[in-house]
Amino acid sequence: MEKRQFKEGVYSGISQMTKALSNPNRLEIIDLLAQGEKTVEVIAQEINASVANASQHLQVLKQARLVSTRRQGHFIYYTLASPEVFGAWYALRSLSIRQIPEVKQVIDDFRHSRDSLEAISIEALTEKLELDEVVLLDVRPAEEYRMGHIPRAISVPIDQLDLQVKSLPARQEIIVYCRGPFCVFADEAVVRLKNQGYRATRLEEGFPDWKRLGLPVAFPQ
Repeated sequence: MEKRQFKEGVYSGISQMTKALSNPNRLEIIDLLAQGEKTVEVIAQEINASVANASQHLQVLKQARLVSTRRQGHFIYYTLASPEVFGAWYALRSLSIRQIPEVKQVIDDFRHSRDSLEAISIEALTEKLELDEVVLLDVRPAEEYRMGHIPRAISVPIDQLDLQVKSLPARQEIIVYCRGPFCVFADEAVVRLKNQGYRATRLEEGFPDWKRLGLPVAFPQ
């Protein structure tokens, strides 16, 4: 094999994967599947697309070996093909925030309008948890919480927050986390909690970022 043929073969193969990632809906699907496996119907609802459209995006990701599937009864469940897929998404996400001013501006404008610019890092959260200084809320859907969560986190899905807010300790700081830095559940929760007089802050990143660091993961008993 000639050197040029070798290089063209390698880079061409890699480009097939990057092509699969060159669509905003497919990037959102990758971000979503970092929480755990989901059916096409759930994915379609989350990305505000038809089932047919979501299925097409999933097939592109599957052909690029970025997602894998399993069948259970009449349902097909999709999941990330490996932890490296989230690693690639994490690197792309971080690079975009640093290098593309428009992305950073959109994030800052959104959070400034909701008074949720302030956030706490994972490192700071672990210190507060060790000192038992905070109440930690997981505001993702209950099914995602069941697939794994940060130890000591209480499951309070965002659509149930208003019903459960009075059961939270009034004088203790509350840290809220969701799927990741582009997830808006935590922002919404912080706004609602502050309006009720609570001291609330969101976690800067999300549960997949916690796992990426190799930190302990808990599951419901």
